[in-house]
Amino acid sequence: MKNIKVYIAIVALAFSFSPFSLKADTGNNVKSSDPIPMTEIRSEKLINRLVEIKEMNLSDMNRAEKKELREEVRAANKELKKAGGGLYISVGAIILIALLLILLL
Repeated sequence: MKNIKVYIAIVALAFSFSPFSLKADTGNNVKSSDPIPMTEIRSEKLINRLVEIKEMNLSDMNRAEKKELREEVRAANKELKKAGGGLYISVGAIILIALLLILLL
């Protein structure tokens, strides 16, 4: 039990001395890498277009038209996937959380 307390103290000490730089946000700094937020209207338009493409009769089209449609579908799916967001937890983080729960309980 003493070892656990020592390890917890070491981890707490390590996190307390980590170099975090805090800066007030002025709100007018726009980064070029920030993704443009997708509105619900845009996502509904993309979904409707994908449904429309799925219902098309592709047998009447030539090879170039099919290729254009494939590229459009891929671009729309990529844009929708990017806008989905979500929370991703790595396997290492899950293991770390499990170990902390086991050690603390």
